[in-house]
Amino acid sequence: MSGEGRPRIARLRGVGRGLLLGLLVLAPSVVASEFMLDVLPHPGYTVLNDALATVFGLLFGWISIGLWISLAGALRLLLRSRSWLAGRGELRTDPGARVALVVPVFREDPMAVCARIETIYRSLEETGRLAQFDFFLLSDSNDADAWVEEEVAWAGLRARLGAQARVYYRRRRNNIKRKSGNIADFCRRWGLQYRYMVVLDADSLMAGATLGRLVDLMEQNPTVGLIQTLPAAVHQNTLFGRAQQFASRLYGPVFAAGLHFWHMSEGHYWGHNAIIRVAPFVRHCALPRLPGGGAFGGEIMSHDFVEAALMRRAGWEVWLEPGLEGSYEETPPTLLDELKRDRRWAQGNIQHARLLFARGFVPLHRAVFLNGIMSYVSSLLWLAFLVLSTIEVVLHVLIPPQYFPRAHVLFPVWPVWHPEWAAMLFWFTLAILFLPKVLAVVLTVVRGRLRLFGGLGALLLSVTLESLLSSLLAPVRMLFHTMFVVSVLAGRKTQWGPQSRGDASTGWAEALRHHIGGTLLGVLWGTAVYILSPHYFWWLVPVMAAWVVAIPLSVWLSRAGPGRAARRWGIFRTPEEIDPPALLRRYEEARAQPGLRRRTPARGFLAAIVDPGVNALHCALLKPSVAGHEGLLLSRQQLMLAAIKDGPQALSPHEKLQLLSDRDTVAALHWRVWALRASRARQWLDEGVLAQGRPLPPPFVKARR
Repeated sequence: MSGEGRPRIARLRGVGRGLLLGLLVLAPSVVASEFMLDVLPHPGYTVLNDALATVFGLLFGWISIGLWISLAGALRLLLRSRSWLAGRGELRTDPGARVALVVPVFREDPMAVCARIETIYRSLEETGRLAQFDFFLLSDSNDADAWVEEEVAWAGLRARLGAQARVYYRRRRNNIKRKSGNIADFCRRWGLQYRYMVVLDADSLMAGATLGRLVDLMEQNPTVGLIQTLPAAVHQNTLFGRAQQFASRLYGPVFAAGLHFWHMSEGHYWGHNAIIRVAPFVRHCALPRLPGGGAFGGEIMSHDFVEAALMRRAGWEVWLEPGLEGSYEETPPTLLDELKRDRRWAQGNIQHARLLFARGFVPLHRAVFLNGIMSYVSSLLWLAFLVLSTIEVVLHVLIPPQYFPRAHVLFPVWPVWHPEWAAMLFWFTLAILFLPKVLAVVLTVVRGRLRLFGGLGALLLSVTLESLLSSLLAPVRMLFHTMFVVSVLAGRKTQWGPQSRGDASTGWAEALRHHIGGTLLGVLWGTAVYILSPHYFWWLVPVMAAWVVAIPLSVWLSRAGPGRAARRWGIFRTPEEIDPPALLRRYEEARAQPGLRRRTPARGFLAAIVDPGVNALHCALLKPSVAGHEGLLLSRQQLMLAAIKDGPQALSPHEKLQLLSDRDTVAALHWRVWALRASRARQWLDEGVLAQGRPLPPPFVKARR
């Protein structure tokens, strides 16, 4: 079959599968909605019953999507079906195909980021593919301390890798459009020098063999514009993080295989751990500014889905390739960290409502937009369902039934209510929710992968505990996501701050501040329902109890101690913990490597002024100072004199950035500080040099004399 025919068949299959998935979701939704009408009391409140049935039908359709995706994925993995992408055409590899590996960062731990870059570099070196790759650390950090520490970490990395290493660092002064703007800036400056780019997050790791395979797949399939891998979650120690890591590692491959089956060449892009063909990305994937104000206007926040849709609209294929091993990421370590990330994602995904009917997008990518919107709007619908059902119960308790609703009726109209039907519908809904997990467990057993999860007993115990935790956390997430949706619809925008990594934990005060509203709501709602209808109260217990215990649960799950204990007991263990890949072992070794040696213990902004080596490095990375406006020069001089007089504690974050942005000013301030007499030097130097009671290093002693 010709090379042109295969993509056409893939497109036709994708359309057919998309229509089939839509039918499989729509038909059960209508049936479930009609069944809900039969379950509700008759005669009842028509408007209320119709609203309940409609909301339940929407939610039933929403949860059934996961079932059909998981079923397709389980069958595909069970039958060991080859990827359509990997099976097309002859393998072609061009050693001259240059690849940029780009890592956008925003106030991350620079030592950890550089350790990951070093790990990938060494892995590529072992595979013999290093010559194809250049590395770019692209900073958007708007904090003076973070800026300097990134430079120091990068310089230490270059020192370890050697002068021949093509590892570059660039910091933008204006971080417009956030991460998408960072990538766009790279593409404008250097992108067309490369055939492909691999986009990584600050917490991403990829094996050299995986990167080489991605390049080979792109070379083998010239109609493909983007290939997304399935990153495995690693390096989690908190109990919350370990449960999420286990869930993504066990259920994720099944779900991703299902997405590959249903979407085919119109797949997902999650913004990282993916390879992109640069030329069409530059030509077709520039993100427009949405008209209007509020949360729905302005810059597109969740850019990845949109970039995939734009790439596909231009005729290029987008694939999710879940069969590639060696792709890793980290997940939020605490519930509150996850919810802070979800607040940003909620606004970005709901913003996609403006793009649902945009011209040229393929139907499946419109479905991806709608699915992202429903990821958060579904929480509002679940809460609406709870409120409507509670109102239904309260009305039937407070308002006696009318046995003769119409005049001149000989026989009474008895209320009809089928609690056994309600129970059946409840258990059927739970089966829809939990069947994907059962499929993942069965598939693990059939494929002989039990050892990688600690054995059958450990796997079943871990699945049981993870299901219990997810059931407890689902109502908490529902309440927060509802608030996020309402906040977005009200026009409130959110700021994108740095993400928490490592073993972050939640304090009691923080948990109380975020969860107290839900706790009070659960107590008041549950108490009112128990007084009015004790029987219905027990139906609400799973939700109300989760809200009530949210504060201690959030704190306890954020602790690394219980997480490490669970690992010792064999709970939530993953293949990467049972049999650690060489890439992850190498990363731990890289983390232990020393950074750039410094003359003083100063860090960040203080190091750039006080430490001779860091000062020289920072000045070397700045552009040469140019003659500017006389007022600007005078302002810098005044700021430097104020810093000398009052010390660094008197400088605002913006003033520190101003000082660090001009080479001549940084060099002059360095020499002025070193020339200070002892009485005045201590005002400046104590913060960076004597903060831990350490004596001044010899250069400072000599300077004072």
